[in-house]
Order: sequence, then C-alpha cells, then structure tokens
Amino acid sequence: MANSIKTIGVEVLRYRPEQDREPFYQAYSVPFTDDWSVLQGLQFIKDDLDSSLSFRWSCRMAICGSCGVMINGVPKLGCRTFLRHYYPDKVRVGPLEHFPIERDLVVVIEDFINKLESIKPYIIPKEARELEQGEYLQSPAQLEKFRQFSTCINCMLCYSACPQYGLDSKFTGPGILAIMHRYNADSRDGGRAERMELGHSDEGIWGCSAVAYCSEVCPKDVDPANAINQNKITSAIDYFLRFISPRGAVK
Repeated sequence: MANSIKTIGVEVLRYRPEQDREPFYQAYSVPFTDDWSVLQGLQFIKDDLDSSLSFRWSCRMAICGSCGVMINGVPKLGCRTFLRHYYPDKVRVGPLEHFPIERDLVVVIEDFINKLESIKPYIIPKEARELEQGEYLQSPAQLEKFRQFSTCINCMLCYSACPQYGLDSKFTGPGILAIMHRYNADSRDGGRAERMELGHSDEGIWGCSAVAYCSEVCPKDVDPANAINQNKITSAIDYFLRFISPRGAVK
C-alpha cells in the first residue's frame, strides 16, 4: 500500500545553550506514510518523542518560509521535502548554515532582517499623488519585468547556499539583492538611486562570486543570481555614464 506505515531514522541537530557545550546530533525513529513531509517528522518528534526540540514553522504550505533547514546537507523547506524520498536511508536535519545557532534548528536572523530593512523593500513613489488622483497604473509588460523576483518568501535558503555569505557576512546576500531588484525594476518606484548606493558596493552586487547555487535551492524559482547579474549590468552602465554626463546615469 502506498500509504502503509514505515519507520525512518531521523537525526536532528541539538543545541541547548544552557546545557550543551557543543551542538550534537540526536537520533530518533519516526513512523511515517508517503505523504509525510520532513516538517511533519519533526512535529512528531516534538509531540510524541521529545518536547524539548525547537524549530520554526508556520504555514506548512511553502508560503511563509519559516521551516528552512539543512536536509542531508542541502538547504530545503521542511514542509515541501518528503521523508519518502530518503527512505530507507536516514535523514539528517540541521539548522541553516552560515547563521549562528540560537537553539536546535532555530538560527539567529537579525543580520538578515537588518539587511532587508537597509534596501527599503517597499515602493518609494516617483511622485506624490493625492487619493483623488487614483492609483498608480502599470501595464502587464511592466509587471513582467519584476514579477519573478516578487515571489521571494524570505526563507533564507539562498543564504545557506551562498559561499560568499559564508565567507563574508558583510555581503548583502542573494535573496535581499533579488528583492532590491524587484523594487528597482518596478515602474511605479523612484527609489532606485538610493538603493543602488548599497548595490554598487563590494558588499552589494559586486560581492557576488557568481556561483548561482542560490538559484538552484530557491523553492519559489526567484533566481537571485539572475537578479544580481542584471544589476551588475546596470551598475556598470551607471559607472561609465558618469564620465559622459553627471546626469546620464540610469534612473
């Protein structure tokens, strides 16, 4: 039967700072059916085997981005990764790499949040409008220029996949640079020049070493590597136009 109950070994990284000197992996036996996700396996451990286990989750539908973890060394969403794909072998679940561990599978995300705020992830209108002037209109073609990059769910999988962020935490990182591109490419937005003060820097788009693993692990097909490459082109154009005209840079 496709939904017959099987048992799989799940190894979970544990770290409780009040009692553990170093992180370690703890093994559990988890019964499952073929429709069980890795997140459901963690929830079974939490509910039935070990209530001290800590991890983040919310929607269970690959929308909130909360349940990002390392599964057998690959950044994945726990809710859309299924135990059946690893059976009969074991599954090893750890916290996202390149972030400090707060507790078990929970990582500290302040650096990500601060960088997200730094790029002003919202539309900065080109011109102020009164309510009676109506909405800011946009054509389907203008929408398509940034639609792909607007689906980011801030899961941070791309940060665990990014070797540059692992080497230098000052690097803004792929996900946030993709979000920056989403707003820069929006025809209703007038904040591109302000955002690109960061984008032009070594901590911005030029810090990217073009590995592109970030795009491989993205669960929403955002393609951060493509967003960064597009911004490298416009950044180079901005640089050379400054020698032609101080007002010639791309707006």
